[in-house]
Order: sequence, then C-alpha cells, then structure tokens
Amino acid sequence: MKRVELLLPAGNIEKMRYAIAYGANAVYLGVADFSLRSMKSGNIINSDNIKDAVETAHKMGAKAYITINIFAYNDDIKKLPAFLEIIKDAKPDGLIFSDFGIYSVLKKVVPGIPLHVSTQANTLNYEAVKFWRDLGAKRVILSRELSLSDIEKISSKVPDIELETFVHGSLCVSYSGRCLLSNYMTDNERQSNHGNCAQPCRWSYKLVEEKRPGQYFNIVEDDRGTYILNPKDIALIKYISDLINAGISSFKVEGRTKSVFYASIVAKAYKNAIDAHYSGKIIDADELMFELSQAGNRGFTSGFLTDIPDNTHYDYNTSKGTAGATFVGTITDKTAPNTYKITAKNQIKVGDNIEWLTPNSLISSRVSNIINSYDESVDVANTNEIIYLNLENNKNLEDWQWGILRRKEQINNV
Repeated sequence: MKRVELLLPAGNIEKMRYAIAYGANAVYLGVADFSLRSMKSGNIINSDNIKDAVETAHKMGAKAYITINIFAYNDDIKKLPAFLEIIKDAKPDGLIFSDFGIYSVLKKVVPGIPLHVSTQANTLNYEAVKFWRDLGAKRVILSRELSLSDIEKISSKVPDIELETFVHGSLCVSYSGRCLLSNYMTDNERQSNHGNCAQPCRWSYKLVEEKRPGQYFNIVEDDRGTYILNPKDIALIKYISDLINAGISSFKVEGRTKSVFYASIVAKAYKNAIDAHYSGKIIDADELMFELSQAGNRGFTSGFLTDIPDNTHYDYNTSKGTAGATFVGTITDKTAPNTYKITAKNQIKVGDNIEWLTPNSLISSRVSNIINSYDESVDVANTNEIIYLNLENNKNLEDWQWGILRRKEQINNV
C-alpha cells in the first residue's frame, strides 16, 4: 500500500525548507497573479525564483505542486500562457487549478504536467470525481464540507484517482472559500478568490438601527460575544488512521502566510501521527494536539468530518489566534560542542526556560547566559539579533541545522 503524502504550504523558500525538514513529503506554492495568496513583495515565491523553489524541494526529496487556482477573468487567461512557459521550465510535480478556462489552457500548453483539481472546485460527490478523472486529472482535492462516510463512499466508487483532503489550518466561513464578503467590504479592491481576502469574517460586528444613527448595539449570541463569523481552525490529527483507511492519498495543511515555526510544528506532529499509523502504534492524539496548540491557532475543530458544525465550532470572543509557545529563535550554526549561533525571532532573556526543537529531538534548557555578536554577555536579546546560547548539562543537538527555539506560554488551545 502506498504511503499517504503529507503536503505543507510553502509561502517562501525558507518556510518550504523547514516544512520538508520536519516531515513534509510535498509542498504547494504559487505566485501572486495566479494563486490564492497575493503578496507581491518581500520574501516570497515569484516568477523569478519559482524554478529554484521547485529544484530545492526536489533536492530535499519532496514533490512540489504549483497553484494556479484563482477564479480567472479574461485578463488572467491572456497572461497565463507566458507564465506557463516559466512553469514548464520549473518542472513541478503537479498543477493545482479550479477554473475550467485555466484547465483548457493547461491541457494545451503543459499537457505533460499532472493536474490536481483544487478544493475551490467544490467536489462533493463521486460523479464529480469521475468527471475530473475522465478529463485527465490525476488528483482531486475534496471539499472541506465532506464527512468521513462521504470520503469513504467516493474512494470506493472511484478508486483509480488520488484524493486529497485538508487536515489542518484556518477554515473559511464561506462554502469552500467561495466568498464575496471581502469584495463588498473593500469596494472590490481585495477579492477573496484572487488571493487577497481581507478576512472580514474575523472582524467584530455591531448592529445599528436605521432610525438611530450613531447608536451601535453588540451582536450577541448568548454570552459569547460578537465574532459571529469566526470559525475555529481545523485539526484532524485524531483521525489520521480513519482518513488513510478511507482512501485519502494526501493530507494537506493550510497556511502559506504562517511562520517557519508553524510549518515546523505542524509538519512534525502530523508526520509523527502518520509514522505511528504505519508502524502499528497507537497514536497519542492528546499529546499531538498539545503540540499543535504550541503554534498559533484560533482553537480547534474537526470541521465537517464527524458531524455538522454547531456553535462550538466558532470562537465568538476574539478573532486573534493564541499559541502555547512563542517562537524565539532559529539555530544558524554550531560554534562549540554545546554552543549554538541563534537568530532571535522574539525577545530572549537570561532565565527563560527554552525548548530546543529539531525534526528528531526536543530538549528543555534554561538560558543561563547570552553572548551577543560583539562577544559581550547580555541579559536580553531582541528580535533579529544574532546571539550565542549554550545547552545546559553538555546536551547536544545532532540535527541542529533545522533547530528552532520556543518559550512555553500559559495559554494552550487543545
């Protein structure tokens, strides 16, 4: 039986490399004009470096899929062939699309690259999966609104196509992401289905009565507050074995705009769950859920997998994510048997209890001394500073190249 794939987001090449190092078998990436992530500046993947990104993934032993999953207008279709020439040279392992017009162009211009049908296509039943299979798709990414029994039925009816499902990350309040709320709230400047959603579902709303202008009333559902459109994040790590047995080929994690810390924590947790399944071990779901809670989240839900979401699947109190740990640094070099060069990502103080995390280990150590880049002993290191830290008791990290540091906090959403 072929092992299930763990598919992580690649918002940039650095995040991609960490995701793969911590367990991803594949990554998905895209450029602003044709992807549902529209960042146009900063450390991003674009037409100039997308070939390097794919090559980097391949060198690390992972597959790379490119997203071309916008809802396309005429101007988008006009620009697509030139972009596909770049894609052809990059040699990705698959292209993710949702639009029929884009599908038509892909078949003509890059017929040799496997096609994956995006979740934006809202595939909910086995006849739709058959339709895409007959059109030549290699994989269908199922809608997030499906139950486990629905997935099992589709897999049994169409066993000759790969099925992918989302297992972790933010949920959209709209049906499979088909939303116009952002368009309306920003005078059409930030279109959801062109990757530029303003996330108005995370905003706090109040009620105004037309004859009482300026008087605002809270929209309250019982005593839970006003964030009436704010779903919790999906986390299906408890159901890994069920989904594998149901016929899923690939587990997808959401979060191309999330941090290196998020990619590492989530990849490691799901890899451990998958490894436990194939080795016949019992998956310690509570421990893995605790690990997932260390990365930013809005609380967790099982989505539609086991039941229809009710009010417990929403956070009515705040739209802000919480985390059980703060990302405080990455290890960039080893300078002595137990001394490491660190790039600080948040403030670090002498006396902090830090966890050193790598793909294969987790070590707790108190910060007893901080040496800055001028070889001075200091009490505090701030964001982006280069410092040197020791692991206590002569402990050692063999795979330090991918090491990240976190400081445990008091809040945990499990």
